[in-house]
Amino acid sequence: MATFLQKFQQKLRWRRAQKKQVQQKPESSPTRQTVSQAMNIAPNDPIVAYFLSSPHAVEVDKLQLDSPILRELKANGVQLTIPLVNQGELVGLINLGKRLSEQDYSSYDIGLLNSLASQAASALRVAQLVLDQQAQARERERIAQELEVARIIQQTLLPKDLPDLTGWQLTTYYQPARAVGGDFYDFIPYEDGRLGIVIGDVTDKGVPAALVMATTRSILRSAAQENLSPGKVLERSNDLLFPDIPPRMFVTCFYAILDPGSGHLHYANAGHDLPYRWHEGEVAELRATGMPLGLMPGMQYEEKEVVLAHGENVLLYSDGLVEAHSPTRDMFGFPRLIALLGSYTGEPSAIDYLRNELTAFTGDDWEQEDDITLVTLQHAPISSTAQVASETENGGTQESWQPLQTWSIPSEVGNERLAMSYVAEAVKSFHLTQRRVDQLQTAVAEATMNAMEHGNHYNPEVPVTLEVLSSEHALAIRISDQGGSQQPIQMPETPDIEAKLAELQSPRGWGLFLIQNMVDDMRILSDEHTHTIELILHLEGGSHVRQNA
Repeated sequence: MATFLQKFQQKLRWRRAQKKQVQQKPESSPTRQTVSQAMNIAPNDPIVAYFLSSPHAVEVDKLQLDSPILRELKANGVQLTIPLVNQGELVGLINLGKRLSEQDYSSYDIGLLNSLASQAASALRVAQLVLDQQAQARERERIAQELEVARIIQQTLLPKDLPDLTGWQLTTYYQPARAVGGDFYDFIPYEDGRLGIVIGDVTDKGVPAALVMATTRSILRSAAQENLSPGKVLERSNDLLFPDIPPRMFVTCFYAILDPGSGHLHYANAGHDLPYRWHEGEVAELRATGMPLGLMPGMQYEEKEVVLAHGENVLLYSDGLVEAHSPTRDMFGFPRLIALLGSYTGEPSAIDYLRNELTAFTGDDWEQEDDITLVTLQHAPISSTAQVASETENGGTQESWQPLQTWSIPSEVGNERLAMSYVAEAVKSFHLTQRRVDQLQTAVAEATMNAMEHGNHYNPEVPVTLEVLSSEHALAIRISDQGGSQQPIQMPETPDIEAKLAELQSPRGWGLFLIQNMVDDMRILSDEHTHTIELILHLEGGSHVRQNA
């Protein structure tokens, strides 16, 4: 009995020991190896070409390639790798270490893995495309947000309100080809009442052009505050912009200074499209030469001056207008623009008129190719202000005046002779008698001297504006000074010769009386900026002119 019990206990202890050995794995037994880190395969790695040519499970130890990724696979204990190929592209790898049983992978295992790989490759590719689309959507959203911020910033740099100039009308239009652009315009007020007018165009489009546009605008404003002439402003801006502008970029720019009182426009051009000056079918370029800003340092810019008569218009524009294409790839072009300005009748506004013509040319499905900026400046017709009141008071009829010539004459002693010669030349085609021409020249000289002396105080920098106009029945010569804030000129009374000789009346007043008796009619027009003497000569002869004058 004891012997049986002892044997039973020995057998039980043996079974427990066997069970314990199974539960406790020796430290030296093999373990599962996991490769968890990401592996980036370079497109030019030789293993890529190998996998694409043989997209089947491969025993890593048997591969002999000079491949960085192969060395990494071996270093991480990968025994078997299965390439995932979809539509001729390697999209991933399935990497396996040694089996837990330490046995080799069988042909059945490899076949099963190859079958699994063909399905996994398609699923992985779809997952990659979904992730790429999500990333692209997030990137597009980020870019859209950044562009919207850039658009708002750029809009704040453009003038919010147009300058209010008595006797002038300014209109603008700005449309970038993208969310932001490289075109810009600006108005810079001077303390003396003059107005700086800027239009510019940066090469390229989008954010880079917008950044250069903002920089150029700030530089131009800074240079203008130094009270320089237009050419000097461009010189200064070019030298400041050149060191920092990105390669292969530059800025075309037109800069002008307008004196609203006299209509005097002083301008310079840095390679920008030539503005146009037009009135009643006549179109002319405002031409001045100069290199674009930012191309080369030390550039000089030609300066020109004109006087804009009442009723005249100026168009500043960027090349997005003239370089627009029709559906048949014809270009809008400069000849078309000149013809449109020549046929413009005044309705609708010049900018709306040009935009309508552009839409008709390009079609409704046109994709804008470049930024478009338009700025128009009009000197209001004088008949719409003081002249109407003057003619109404005098019971006269309103003439339809056509500007013939305009000059800006420095207020210097002796320059009345220039005025006389200008007028004589301008009225040659009307075949006036020599006596009437002489009388007209005398009246013009006297009026010009009065304007230079009493209106402009012989300041050479403040010019007298001389305009010659014609209508169906008459000639008009307007002499304007800039003494608008002074006492208005009064129509002359007949001088009392005895009272003047007795010094009971001022010796003044002879000049206006003489002028009035040299022409058929004389009108005096004044506003807050200018005094204008308008001399009228009837083309059919005038009884008002005294033949013995």
